[in-house]
Amino acid sequence: MVTRSLDIGATGMLAQQMNVDVISNNIANVTTSGFKRQRAEFHDLIYQNKQRPGSTSSDVGTIVPSGMQFGLGVSLGSIYRLHEQGTIKMTENPLDLAITGKGYYQITLPDGSTAYTRSGVFQTNDNGQIVNAQGYELQPGLTVPQDATSITVNQSGEVLVTLPGQVATQNIGQIQLAAFINPAGLNAIGDTLFLETDASGTPVTGNPDSDDFGEIRQGALENSNVNIVEEITNLIAAQRAYEMNSNVISTSDEMLQTITQLR
Repeated sequence: MVTRSLDIGATGMLAQQMNVDVISNNIANVTTSGFKRQRAEFHDLIYQNKQRPGSTSSDVGTIVPSGMQFGLGVSLGSIYRLHEQGTIKMTENPLDLAITGKGYYQITLPDGSTAYTRSGVFQTNDNGQIVNAQGYELQPGLTVPQDATSITVNQSGEVLVTLPGQVATQNIGQIQLAAFINPAGLNAIGDTLFLETDASGTPVTGNPDSDDFGEIRQGALENSNVNIVEEITNLIAAQRAYEMNSNVISTSDEMLQTITQLR
């Protein structure tokens, strides 16, 4: 039926529009530290069976080898987040901390719950506490003395400060990382923060550079894992698919006009 092709073309256009939405968000965050790109996955819709495969075609039991099934289009199945490692950018800022390998920083939200992030952009607040760009405290809580002359974070996550009149550094705490069995199941809430869900599983915490956790690199940030060339290629492909589905609707409309003009 011509009207079926109109519906199918419409599902294709809607699907490709959502695909462009995902791609555009990736491109917009190409310079966002710790951002993890997303990928749209599509599923074909239910099929109408005019003749079911495997049905009998005669009274002697002959079997239809393939049947006749009409697909009804496409729908968005999921938007999958890819948590692969981004490249490392050196900044020389002592509180820029990149993770190379597995793990997420733990951040205390204003309501007391815990969020997780790969963005290592940290600063100290007016109390000397190490916080992220939104002022949320890094877990476990670490306070830098007001008179500290330097801060060192080693690859194992130990935070060391130098105080006036002292030669030896002073250890003020240990950064811990969290890992998930299914990081794709984390719930993104913006500001490069994620929340635990039933799909992600409960977090396992540990020190950096131990038990398969990644190392911390001071004076560096993890770049977004968006590959801009790949995203532009995907954008062009989505645009072409959108145009082709639009052509399906135009062709179906012309066929309907031909039918209505029959005398």
